[in-house]
Amino acid sequence: MASISLRSVQKAYGDHALVIRDVDLEIGEHEFCVFLGPSGCGKSTLLRMIAGLEDITDGDLYIDGKLVNEVPAAQRGVAMVFQSYALFPHMTVYQNMAFGLTLAKTPKDVIDQKVKEAARVLQLEALLERRPKELSGGQRQRVAIGRAIVRSPSVFLFDEPLSNLDATLRGQTRVEIARLHKQFNTASVVYVTHDQIEAMTLADKIVLLHAGADTAKYGSIAQVGAPLELYHRPRSRFVAGFIGSPRMNFLPARVVSGSAESVSIVLDETNERLQVHASGEALRPDQAVTLGIRPEHLEPAASEGSTQQISRTVSLVEQLGEHSYLHLDQPGGAVLIAKAPGDKTPRQGERVVFNVPPASCHLFTEDGFAVTSDAIKQFA
Repeated sequence: MASISLRSVQKAYGDHALVIRDVDLEIGEHEFCVFLGPSGCGKSTLLRMIAGLEDITDGDLYIDGKLVNEVPAAQRGVAMVFQSYALFPHMTVYQNMAFGLTLAKTPKDVIDQKVKEAARVLQLEALLERRPKELSGGQRQRVAIGRAIVRSPSVFLFDEPLSNLDATLRGQTRVEIARLHKQFNTASVVYVTHDQIEAMTLADKIVLLHAGADTAKYGSIAQVGAPLELYHRPRSRFVAGFIGSPRMNFLPARVVSGSAESVSIVLDETNERLQVHASGEALRPDQAVTLGIRPEHLEPAASEGSTQQISRTVSLVEQLGEHSYLHLDQPGGAVLIAKAPGDKTPRQGERVVFNVPPASCHLFTEDGFAVTSDAIKQFA
């Protein structure tokens, strides 16, 4: 068991700008923590600093309460599973899984017991005498995971372990990793991915990282929280736009009036007026804001006439079976996306009215920060 604590951690390469800036983070014992973010945000670099494969430019890193800035990787009690599997091609599956224990001069009977137990759990028993070239991508990844498991580490580190697999294998292996974490619930897991489905389905905690200029402006961490917290209560437009697929719709608007519990706005391009459940006391009339609404929260209306509605023309329909995504024309050439039931899909060119639930709306100020909302009590 081990907790991980990063305190004011920063990373720079030479005289270049910081790639990791002002990271303060606590990862608890047994916790499955996912580092999520776009390419170039530093998530793999942060993972490698925890592993001891990258030096820390500034700040402190603690594992299980012990300062490990200068502790070699081999002595940190962590095991890492790489994107490329990193298996020895000339060794069998058994030898690959046993390699770390052999280097540590572990007794042979202990090695045999640990390797066979891990092989049983990972369904690799029939493959122990094969070499990596004789395995599928999913089987190779399981061998890499097995090599980590046999060391009984206090921290598992995964660096985009599923990115080389096809969609079907990715889904199967994702479920396998979740099952293994529950079965071996003695270690903390830090998992890097750019795939939000992996993050949402695996994580106890998501650490969403900024990239590029946003890192210099706001720091490396955009938001930390449980998956549904980031989905329902994003703290910024960046978080709102990154979490969710398809991404959240953003519409320019202006404030009409605001109170402690709601804000009245008017959309810039259509003059449609809407209410949003948010604390708007700090907003001023005519202030520019951005309305955020997810495609799944735009509800095709059974009838027209409510003040909490917008009307748009369908320009494209993506039919996916159970549901469809409607691409809706917006003034100025922009596109709004809505989700509709697959058996009740409007046709291209049809004018459709949508309900806009006030509690499902988000407001963002010009600097990109969310106007706080207390409307969704179950996620407080």
